[in-house]
Amino acid sequence: MRIESDKSEINKPSSEVFSFFSNFNNFQKLMPEQVTNWQSTENDCSFTIKGMATIGMKIAQKTPNSLISLTSFGKVPFEFTMNILLTETGASSTTGQIILESDLNPMMTMMVEKPLTKFCNFLAHKMKDVL
Repeated sequence: MRIESDKSEINKPSSEVFSFFSNFNNFQKLMPEQVTNWQSTENDCSFTIKGMATIGMKIAQKTPNSLISLTSFGKVPFEFTMNILLTETGASSTTGQIILESDLNPMMTMMVEKPLTKFCNFLAHKMKDVL
């Protein structure tokens, strides 16, 4: 399964956006109200989505000003990778997009694809508001 969020135009240079997303302590500002039990350090986080599951993520890779790759961490319902792609579009503007990938069976994909797409799009749109 591969989910690509909408692209979000952020009125900040890519270096500033990259710096924000390089620290999980900043991510709580992006989360929807259904997220509870938020815990984070600079490099990992865990949280509960009401009525669903507890999710953990950690930073796996960083490419300055263009990519932050996150992976599932701890006890999670399924393994996944979430990439935050940043493209500098001007001196003080950046396009951000979230791509989530997971190897799920067809039944599980059918159950989680719609809520995960909604979640990824929510995060992508929230990038613009928070930054």
